Amino acid sequence: MSSLHAVPGAGGAPRPPRSGSSTQVRVEAPGKVNLFLSVGAPAADGYHPLTTVFQAVRLIETVTARRQAADLHGAITLTLEEPYAGVPTNAANLAVRAATLLAQTTGVGDGVDLLLRKRVPAAGGMAGGSADAAAALLACNALWGTGLSQAELAGLAAELGADVPFPLVGATAVGHGRGDRLTPLMARGTYHWVFATSAQGLSTPAVFRRFDELVPGATAPADVPAALTAALRDGDPFSLADALHNDLQAAALDLRPQLADIIAAAESAGALRAIVSGSGPTIAALAPDPAAAMRVANALTASGLVAQALRVDAPVAGARVVG
Repeated sequence: MSSLHAVPGAGGAPRPPRSGSSTQVRVEAPGKVNLFLSVGAPAADGYHPLTTVFQAVRLIETVTARRQAADLHGAITLTLEEPYAGVPTNAANLAVRAATLLAQTTGVGDGVDLLLRKRVPAAGGMAGGSADAAAALLACNALWGTGLSQAELAGLAAELGADVPFPLVGATAVGHGRGDRLTPLMARGTYHWVFATSAQGLSTPAVFRRFDELVPGATAPADVPAALTAALRDGDPFSLADALHNDLQAAALDLRPQLADIIAAAESAGALRAIVSGSGPTIAALAPDPAAAMRVANALTASGLVAQALRVDAPVAGARVVG
């Protein structure tokens, strides 16, 4: 591993690696909901251009970067704080990939053990893995003293996946391209969400393939509607509910028809609107206030249609060091 390496976003200037003084760094990063998602036809590289509005929600992933044991110097490992089905702990984990990319980019050879506490449902369209990657980048940057700026970390995040830059930013933002080119969006007030999770995940590539089959004439993604940005500026959940939109919803419902029953149950219980979150299968239900959110969550839990009904508020800040 080279001791000098050009850092993306740094103008190609090499930077010598540094070593931080901490023995561990803990970082929190949020999951997300898509308030708006418009999908264009796939480009030559197979990726679909997107226009989306992300909102960071109070489902928080925590990554603690700990100095590696002497006998494992240079290794990058991951430990789950508590069992979590379906989450890999090897090199396939996005947090491990993030730490590896940062080490390779900056020439660090110290290694790290990542302790991961998950709160975002896995494979639920809420970017839990992306939040883990963002948290790992920020935590290792601090632990190793590599000194990358927010913009440089965002460049690495985009290499890891289209959803990874957003948890670094948090709050509410418009995403373009693959969703990784972000512009902050003003949002007043607090929004009350209920997320209905499923026991079985839904493959994102499969949802996009079904979208292509259902919408063969798709061209460029649509712009964010003025009604949605106005609702966020005004802090108006009723107007925001009317403006929620997800181009992938029809494909997700086609692959998992029972999701329509969850949407109907949420809206019958008092949700202003319920939609598929991202590529699914999680259903995001917007409630007018905390009491209504409680009623929706209780109704969904009693319905037997969902694995969990999680009440959260939004927006929240992006990834931050907390210890």
